[in-house]
Amino acid sequence: MTPITQHPGIRAEIAVQAIPDDERVWVPQAPDVWFRPLLMNTVTGSWCNLLRVRKSGVLSRHIHPSWVTGYVIKGAWRYLEHDWVAKAGSFVYEPPGEIHTLVVDEVVGEPEMITQFNIHGAMIYLDDKGQTTGYEDVFTKIEMCRKHYTEVGLGADYIDQFIR
Repeated sequence: MTPITQHPGIRAEIAVQAIPDDERVWVPQAPDVWFRPLLMNTVTGSWCNLLRVRKSGVLSRHIHPSWVTGYVIKGAWRYLEHDWVAKAGSFVYEPPGEIHTLVVDEVVGEPEMITQFNIHGAMIYLDDKGQTTGYEDVFTKIEMCRKHYTEVGLGADYIDQFIR
């Protein structure tokens, strides 16, 4: 029997502290909204990140053509279209094709919301009439990171450690 061996082209695993000590690792997305990349999978078009929000209110209305999962680490959030609230320790599965409006609720004693999201495909932002106002995918997220990491002195290649 032929032994199984590891393929020589496999990229290394990623093992990092998810919530970084260095604030520069958080990439600004909107006022009081940041993301921290954990995995940028250019093969599958997916990405994994932490979303950190330090304000309450409506963040975005959007749709995903593929599925998304989230795990709430701190704070709370919900979708206007549903009656549940995702609090610390909650797991959320979002089916493909569902339009939802992300709202961050103020939680007494919690100055921020942090959720780990796994996004497959894209985020397509919509206005109240369902018209596309923008999108994000793994490639636009990588470019956001390159720009930010250059500006804060980490270097454009800092994101490369998370690209697979």
